[in-house]
Amino acid sequence: MERRLAAILAADMVGFSRLMERDELGVLSRQKAHRASLIDPEIARHRGRIVKTTGDGMLAEFGSAQDAVRCSIDIQRAMNDREGDRGADDRIQYRIGVNLGDVIFDEDDIFGDGVNVAARMEGLAEPGGVCVSDSVLQAMGDKLSAGFRDMGSQRVKNISRPIRVWQWSPTQRARPAPPRLARDQHVRFCRSGDGTTIAWAELGDGPPVLKAPHWMSHLEYMWTNPIWSPEITAFSERFRYVRFDQRGNGLSDREVERVTVEAMVEDMEAVADAAGLERFALIAASQGAAFSVEYARRHPDRVSCIVFNGGYLRGRLTRGTPEQAALYETAMGMIRQGWGSPNPLFRSFFTSSFVPGASPDQQASFDEGQRVATDTEMALRLFDMNARIDMLERAAEVTVPALVMGARGDRVAPPEESRLLARAIPNAQFIEIPGDNHIQLEGTPGYDCLIEETTRFITAHA
Repeated sequence: MERRLAAILAADMVGFSRLMERDELGVLSRQKAHRASLIDPEIARHRGRIVKTTGDGMLAEFGSAQDAVRCSIDIQRAMNDREGDRGADDRIQYRIGVNLGDVIFDEDDIFGDGVNVAARMEGLAEPGGVCVSDSVLQAMGDKLSAGFRDMGSQRVKNISRPIRVWQWSPTQRARPAPPRLARDQHVRFCRSGDGTTIAWAELGDGPPVLKAPHWMSHLEYMWTNPIWSPEITAFSERFRYVRFDQRGNGLSDREVERVTVEAMVEDMEAVADAAGLERFALIAASQGAAFSVEYARRHPDRVSCIVFNGGYLRGRLTRGTPEQAALYETAMGMIRQGWGSPNPLFRSFFTSSFVPGASPDQQASFDEGQRVATDTEMALRLFDMNARIDMLERAAEVTVPALVMGARGDRVAPPEESRLLARAIPNAQFIEIPGDNHIQLEGTPGYDCLIEETTRFITAHA
């Protein structure tokens, strides 16, 4: 056996089983032709060596990171030319990941952390794209690295440390630089009651505020997401704003045993203690409303007030309507079939519900944010938990001041659920937000209302 530094390229065909089911002989014939006339020759031209192949992927090693990255981009560009005219469900596409690290060479095989990280990079790449680790980016020249954009640090399976990821795509969208305020953010970690590692961060001065967990999050990536960044910036400029990635998301532990309301409340308790929050406001969106109700019920002395935005106490399966039950089944099927699919139609089911008023670029960013935040299995578990939430009776025990806001045309937390939340909490105030968006978008009346009313209410109860 020999150990040495090497650049590892890991490639995998997107949706291989689905493609084979549709046209087994045709897919195998096309794949064989791509290998013979494009992929294998490109690897050899860039001084690489194929170490092993599987039915739908391969591992290759290179003497330099630049050779591995140039090879990856050349292959992906050519594949886009070769297969681009086919429909999204019939197109052969590869995801490619590249890592530079220590590799153990044992006869005709390779092992070690350097190989494992490359495989995880591949899983994070867009279909037709390339993801590289930070070690690869540092070894690349300025001209080559300019085409990659920062995806932030990522928690990946079987790797204990977060890995910073950079992505190239043939259809790369211009992505805004993070605001200056983001440079002051430092991600920290704490342990929840069951030992789960939770990533959290804080920014700003002023009344302390804790943001309850919601559908999908990533502490670093959200700064460059045009949907989330304005809200994070606005609250960080007004408050001491503490937020965290819920378990199974972002930089928190991805592989966890418990995905329950109780676990989420324990995570809130752990973050509040780690941040040294003694008395603070809660901002709660979506299912975060249920978690915040339970937290405030248990710790009324620590909560100054709660601001609910698009929150609900009852999940889709506890609202008692056939329509909501049918939407649950549809959504679970969409996640199961297409969370990692090259066809954005599956994830856009959620995008169109959360932000129907978003521009195409905003919708694409929201879709990508969901994919970056977690994997298919965890998305299923989280959605199922949210659908079974029922905190209606416990809401009557909340004694802290509460402001409930809900959008007039919200499809995720329908207006009747927002009004029910306001009626359930003694003396709660209610404000209807104009528009149809569940997440309020900068530049809309709904966004202005959210920021102004949240600031007014929290400041009044600080």
